[in-house]
Amino acid sequence: MRGPARRRTRSAPLRSGRRTATTSLYDYLRQHPDVFMSPVKEPCYFAYAENPPEMAGPGDEESNRESGVVYTPENYQALFSGATTESVIGEASPVYLYDKDAPRLLHEQCPNASLIAVLRNPIVRAHSHYLQLVQSGREPLEDFGAALDAEDDRVAAGWEWSWHYRRMGFYGGQLARYLEVYDRDQLHVYRFGELTEDPVGFAQTVYRALGVDPSFEPDTGIRRRATGVPTLDWLHQFVNNSDHVLRRWSRRVLPEAVRDRILMAVRNANLQKPPLPDAARVRLADAYCDDVRRLEALLDRSFSDWLTIDDTQIADDG
Repeated sequence: MRGPARRRTRSAPLRSGRRTATTSLYDYLRQHPDVFMSPVKEPCYFAYAENPPEMAGPGDEESNRESGVVYTPENYQALFSGATTESVIGEASPVYLYDKDAPRLLHEQCPNASLIAVLRNPIVRAHSHYLQLVQSGREPLEDFGAALDAEDDRVAAGWEWSWHYRRMGFYGGQLARYLEVYDRDQLHVYRFGELTEDPVGFAQTVYRALGVDPSFEPDTGIRRRATGVPTLDWLHQFVNNSDHVLRRWSRRVLPEAVRDRILMAVRNANLQKPPLPDAARVRLADAYCDDVRRLEALLDRSFSDWLTIDDTQIADDG
């Protein structure tokens, strides 16, 4: 794909966490003057173009509609119509790491793409993924273990990928599919902890991998939405209801940036994160064991800390 003056590289982040990593990485890339990111963060085109999900789960259709998912090549290309002289264009659809058809479709249309994967501890990710759907009001099961038990039936019934808590964590097999069609130097893999511990350094490492100015420093101070269960339901409904009279009033008197920071702080303060149940932790550690070993062999890097079942040692840093 070519821009007005020079060759463009397409960037496609393949992230394993639910929201924090994707939103942060998307924002860091979008801030760089030599990178153009799709205004729709997660268009999911290469996962949905040939085999769109049935959207049979609670809130599936509404969630995908609000996210701006696109299904046609014309609509996908239109997302990048605002690009001018940037040397890198990209988007951030996390489902590309999980979807079996995405590597082939991506390679057919973007053989020179640079692919970015941010891997989080799959056990912690699955639980966080579940809590995010509880928080949004879509997950009807109050027990994480019960949600894991229901996964096979939900998948068979056509519930979209957001409900595939356990399945989304087999990174070894998922990355192996990409390495069947892409060269290893096109795939840039990071741990979630690299992003959270040093956001600026992480962003600059990604800039360097994409071939743009690595000295650029993005604003990493924006607080992201936390995951958890609301303490006060009425407060949770208020901060998520843009039509509330107080929300409408705030739009008239407060700058958008100030308003968003206040809402995010209130929303996050009202959330509590239930601990990961021991039984689910052991169950998932056993399920992921072989795939973690495959991932280690694939990347020549240790991920054994992911499999601990000790409360004091479990790694949430990816």
